[in-house]
Amino acid sequence: MERSHGVVSLLGAHTFATSVTPRSNQSTPAAVRAALARYSTWSFEDQVDLATTIVVHDRGDIADADSERGRSALDAAFDTMFANLWILLGGDNALTWRALSAMARGHLDQWGLITLDAHLDMREGRSNGSPVRQLLEEGLSGAHVVQVGLADFSNSAAYARDALGRGVTLIARHELRSRGVAEICAQAIAVAGEGGRPIYVDIDMDVCDRSVVPGCPAAAPGGLSADELREFVRLVCAHPQVHAIDVTEIDVARDAPDERTVRLAALVVLEALAGYVRRRS
Repeated sequence: MERSHGVVSLLGAHTFATSVTPRSNQSTPAAVRAALARYSTWSFEDQVDLATTIVVHDRGDIADADSERGRSALDAAFDTMFANLWILLGGDNALTWRALSAMARGHLDQWGLITLDAHLDMREGRSNGSPVRQLLEEGLSGAHVVQVGLADFSNSAAYARDALGRGVTLIARHELRSRGVAEICAQAIAVAGEGGRPIYVDIDMDVCDRSVVPGCPAAAPGGLSADELREFVRLVCAHPQVHAIDVTEIDVARDAPDERTVRLAALVVLEALAGYVRRRS
C-alpha cells in the first residue's frame, strides 16, 4: 500500500449575497460534492490512486458564509483544524477575500496570491468583484499578486491601471496561448511565492470559455478550455508553497442540464488533489 501524502481539508463556503450579478442561493459546495461521486480516484497521467495516497477531511460547510458569523466560523476553522492544503468551495468570489483574510490572521503582507480569472476583481465596495482590491488595501503586497487569464473586453482600463500601479503582475489570456500553461504557472509561483511565502490560489471558473461553464454568470466566449484549467490546477497545487485553493463563481441554478459546470468543478478538486500528491512523489 502506498504511503499517505498528508492531510487535505475540504471546506464549503457558499458566499452569494454581495454578488454583482444576482444569483441563487443554491449550494455550489453540495453540488460539487455530488458530482465528485461520478468520477474515480485513479489518475492515468500520474499512475496513482488518490484514495490510497491522500487523506481528505471534508469539514462540511460554513453556515451563512456572507455574514460576520460566517467570518468567525472561517477564523475558527483555520485556527483549529490542521491541513497541508485547504480546498475551499464557493460561492462567489467574495470567498477569496474572506478566506485569505482569515487564513493570514492579520499578516497579509506575508502571503502571495495567484488568481486564475478573466477579471481583475478591483471594483470599489465589497462584492464578488472586489476581493483583490480589498486584500491589497488590507496589506497584501501587490508585488506578490499574479492575475492569470485576464480577458479582453471584460475589464476597465481604470482598474487595470490601478492594479499595475499597485505592482500586481497581470497575465492576459493570450499569453497562455503563446507561452503555455506550464511556463505561466511557473512564473506565477515564482512571483507570488518569492522568499518562500505561502500562496493562496483563487480559481474563478468564469476564466473558462462559456461553452464549458454555462453556470458561471460572467463567463464569456473565448476563455480557457477545460483542459487548460485542469492543467493549471494540477501544476500549481504540486508546489509546496500553495497552502489553499478556492473554486468560485458557479451558480448551480444557471448550469446546463448535463451539469457540465459543476462536473468540471469536481474535476478541479481532483486535479488539486493529484497536484498535491506530486509534492512527495
